[in-house]
Amino acid sequence: QVQLAESGGGLVQAGGSLRLSCTASGSIFSDSGLGWYRQVPGKQRELVATVARSGSLYYLDSVKGRFTISRDNAKKMVYLQMNSLKPEDTGVYYCNLRYGGIDYWGQGTQVTASS
Repeated sequence: QVQLAESGGGLVQAGGSLRLSCTASGSIFSDSGLGWYRQVPGKQRELVATVARSGSLYYLDSVKGRFTISRDNAKKMVYLQMNSLKPEDTGVYYCNLRYGGIDYWGQGTQVTASS
């Protein structure tokens, strides 16, 4: 059984920074793809960044150069460092683990960047 739990969200002024953390349970962490998604009311959940088992990275164009995803397999943690936050980055951020074609999700953490 895989469980994910996010932390680190909050309210910041535009231009500020936040670091999201996600801790995972279970034994498949190091063999899994990991990612961060975000969602705002009335819109579909949007992929923000991923880090593959191999370490390869993907970023949504609008966050490139501002956000950094990383993973620590020993601690079963995945992070999202968010710098130069913009109001359009506001949303609920979800941690995702993908293994064997199955997606696992955390409960989400609210990020609000005020203008």
